[in-house]
Amino acid sequence: MVSHYGVTIIIADAQISTNVPEYSCLDLKLRGTTSQIESALTYLDELDLEVLHQSSPEEDG
Repeated sequence: MVSHYGVTIIIADAQISTNVPEYSCLDLKLRGTTSQIESALTYLDELDLEVLHQSSPEEDG
């Protein structure tokens, strides 16, 4: 996502289950333009990954 969408990814937290990958969770912070972040989130959605919270640029400044 970094090279394709131009976003910066910060892994704030990770809980990885080696036995049951469906229960793994990553807390990612994405930085970039609104368009870059929207494209990256669309990509995650196309991978059928669940995005639990999506903040707006107004929220984060």
